[in-house]
Amino acid sequence: MDRFLFLTVDGLARGAVFAAFALALVLIWRGTRVINFAQGAMAAATTYIAYSVTSATGSYWYGLLAAIVSGFVLGALVERVLIRRLDHSRPLAAVIVALGLVMVIHAVLGMIYGNDFRPMQLPFSRDPLRVGNVPLLSPYDVFVFAAVGVVVIGLALLFTRTDLGLRMRASAFAPDVSRLLGVKVSSMLTLGWALAGAVGGLAALLVVPTELGLNPHAVDLVFIFAFTAAVIGGLDSPVGAVLGGLATGVLLSFVSGYLSGSIAPIAVLLMLLAVLLLRPQGIFSGVAARQV
Repeated sequence: MDRFLFLTVDGLARGAVFAAFALALVLIWRGTRVINFAQGAMAAATTYIAYSVTSATGSYWYGLLAAIVSGFVLGALVERVLIRRLDHSRPLAAVIVALGLVMVIHAVLGMIYGNDFRPMQLPFSRDPLRVGNVPLLSPYDVFVFAAVGVVVIGLALLFTRTDLGLRMRASAFAPDVSRLLGVKVSSMLTLGWALAGAVGGLAALLVVPTELGLNPHAVDLVFIFAFTAAVIGGLDSPVGAVLGGLATGVLLSFVSGYLSGSIAPIAVLLMLLAVLLLRPQGIFSGVAARQV
């Protein structure tokens, strides 16, 4: 029972990061109907910026702020410079451009920083707090939960309680009508990409220090798990992204703890296949209206 509790809590902590990353994918999909396959590489770039700022200042918090701000700026630039110029009648165009951007970012990061793993500073200890003899959350895990919780609540309030959020939702689901009502749809799309970049930068900075360290490909596997979480939850559902991320983290923790870490990615793939076969639109997605 003690092992089960530990693996559950550890899985939820890992899943919280996947949930934040999945939210970034959902933000872009809801706004532009594009899956940003470059999200992981973009987040790696913002993490390197955070690493540079932290190394120069000695402050983790300045690095955290740098990751969020640079993610916001990078997301806006990618939408303005690349995505906006594409022919969106061809769905593969955005995929090809995103994959090309991944290769460019990886190459540039490798040339500037090299491919060695670099350790990163943590703001809190990773030693787990114990309840009786059961190791549960560490102070850093609590920080991760708090950071992801702030993101989830902030996005929920943005889209349900503010005029800006209403304009963003209208631009995503009815762009032509929104333009007639005076909404600057292009600006709303740029803002969606910028917010997704900021959330992705935050998520990467939360998870990279807990792995082997930072290198140009450090976020690739995290992106795969986050993409799985977004698809499982439903690409249109922020709530589904959060629950899908938590479920993915718990599954990885259980398979690694009870079986083997080497087969944990296979278990995630099997979960994804099961969802795609039984409910291709995602577990928490709404019912799409039929167009005639």
